[in-house]
Amino acid sequence: MRNIDGAGGIVYNVRMATYTAPAKVNLSLRVSSKQREDGYHNVDILMAPIDLCDTLEFTNSRTTTLACDMPGVPTDESNLVFKAVREFEKVYGRKAKQRIALTKGIPHGAGLGGGSADAAVTLKALNEILGTNYAPEELQAMAANLGSDVPFFLNPVVSRCTGRGEIVTPKPELAGWSRPLVLLKPQFAVSTPYAYKNLTCSRRLKGINYGTQQLDDIQFVNELERPVFSKFPVLAAMKTWLLEQEGARVALMSGSGSSVFALTDTPEQARAIAERARQELDPTLFVHCGTVNPQP
Repeated sequence: MRNIDGAGGIVYNVRMATYTAPAKVNLSLRVSSKQREDGYHNVDILMAPIDLCDTLEFTNSRTTTLACDMPGVPTDESNLVFKAVREFEKVYGRKAKQRIALTKGIPHGAGLGGGSADAAVTLKALNEILGTNYAPEELQAMAANLGSDVPFFLNPVVSRCTGRGEIVTPKPELAGWSRPLVLLKPQFAVSTPYAYKNLTCSRRLKGINYGTQQLDDIQFVNELERPVFSKFPVLAAMKTWLLEQEGARVALMSGSGSSVFALTDTPEQARAIAERARQELDPTLFVHCGTVNPQP
């Protein structure tokens, strides 16, 4: 495709490419109570992709710009997509020059890794579009500089993530594992720094199941539930409600919230729970019925 620059009448080639960025849920999240010297905590996370996605459209341009269809999402240099472009340019040694259109399917501030997924896909897209052919190890290094979850999304398969989350080890024994999922998110978001900062000084709510749940030889637990539930008890109530629903096998908060999810045996059970959630909990809930670790 060719386009004419209205300012200078210059004709240049326009190439467009579209990529999808999947969300994730944390099947387990354990956190060391001791803070590292860099301010992070060591974690041990079992992370899995789900079939909820953002879409990013890249078009060759004279400058790099970002547009997003979701109100409230910044489109300046503070956005992880923009930061990924700048990180890539450090290695590339030149400007990437892309017009990027971000269509959000993943809610913001949900503990689903939407921003991290967008950043990882941006690195992969630039590597393909610009023909730089950087090795996976080089992309991993760029991703680790952007955030703890970003390296996972370069190859979003069920993986164990350690260190501050940037050390990603795929779990091939879980490659074929999958479950129907129902995911609920209220209108508010949760600050990840808040959750980690209050890890050891928050109180446990009475009657809430914080313990490890077992399903399909996987242990489900999230040690950030205590600080988050202490500030947002409605999320504790949502998890408890999910555990009481027919067909729900496990229920957990994902990451630092504010989304909570349940795994079921059948898609029909997941859809029934979603419908009841809107009726009994909150009609304004963001609800997604889908699959954890969807199969090709």
